[in-house]
Amino acid sequence: MTTVAAYAAPSAKAPLERTTIERREVREFDVLIDIKFAGICHSDIHQAREGWGEAIFPMVPGHEIAGVVTEVGSGVTKFAVGDRVGVGCLVDSCRECDNCKAGLEQYCTGGSVGTYNAIGKDGEPTYGGYAEKIVVDENYVVRIPDGLALDVAAPLLCAGITTYSPLRHWNAGPGKKVAVLGMGGLGHMGVKIAHALGAEVTVLSQSLRKKDDGLKLGAAHYYATSDPKTFEELAGTFDLILSTVSAPLDLDAYLALLRTDGAFVNVGAPEEPVALNLFSVIGGRKTLAGSGIGGIQETQEMLDFCAEHGLGAEIELISASEINEAYERVLASDVRYRFVIDTATI
Repeated sequence: MTTVAAYAAPSAKAPLERTTIERREVREFDVLIDIKFAGICHSDIHQAREGWGEAIFPMVPGHEIAGVVTEVGSGVTKFAVGDRVGVGCLVDSCRECDNCKAGLEQYCTGGSVGTYNAIGKDGEPTYGGYAEKIVVDENYVVRIPDGLALDVAAPLLCAGITTYSPLRHWNAGPGKKVAVLGMGGLGHMGVKIAHALGAEVTVLSQSLRKKDDGLKLGAAHYYATSDPKTFEELAGTFDLILSTVSAPLDLDAYLALLRTDGAFVNVGAPEEPVALNLFSVIGGRKTLAGSGIGGIQETQEMLDFCAEHGLGAEIELISASEINEAYERVLASDVRYRFVIDTATI
């Protein structure tokens, strides 16, 4: 075991504090990663505060991890010491179910293992990226291309893949009108990626205060959802709406913005149930769907795509001592657009 410094929530809703945790010894197929940067995802806050149900404490959040390999197990073939790598939301899965075999480890039916707030196959709790180092099986590690700086690459391991996967699955591209709902950590990457895929992108946000940013990042149009005229003007417009919002929405109002056969895809996960009138999907043969992250192969594809198109996250780099303040600012939508922890400050 190796002892490393980390920031952990000792209990639900408690402030995060500096502590030490144990990382396992490097096994045959493991890589030891010196974490350089860790993004702060809204889901870190949901879990640290038990918004999504009972959680495991102490909790070291963080599943947007970018770093450098410093040791490899004797059986490792994919990575070498010095490689620039990333770890996202998964560190293991059953590897045997149909989904795992199809490269859809994120939908593993045998039980995937989260990067934190989970129990690994060894029976020990997993701890995430708000730490100096992490040990991960090579099959759940991805390579960060040289064209991407590690700090702006870190958020791609969740915010990037969570938007890339549904945009690809629902065929965002030339000739398609795509709306991104919410202009935050996920939403700003959704805009960049949808634009790079060739779609005509519209941002739907509560207000117009981030309009200049949205247009700069690739949106062709920007509307305020607080204005009732938006819903009249855009009725029947979109092939795909990607919702990154984690607050309850009037789904019926948004489904009315879809064209026939359009899809409304949720990647934001509200803590409360939402209501739906089924006539909103029956009329127009519309789809209401959800999407998780991506599999390991698709995550690598996303990183390569982002490097090719020069797409990193828009970040605000912080020290570890600012994590609790950053959590409050995320909840207040006061970040443009992703906090990233410089783990040298832990």
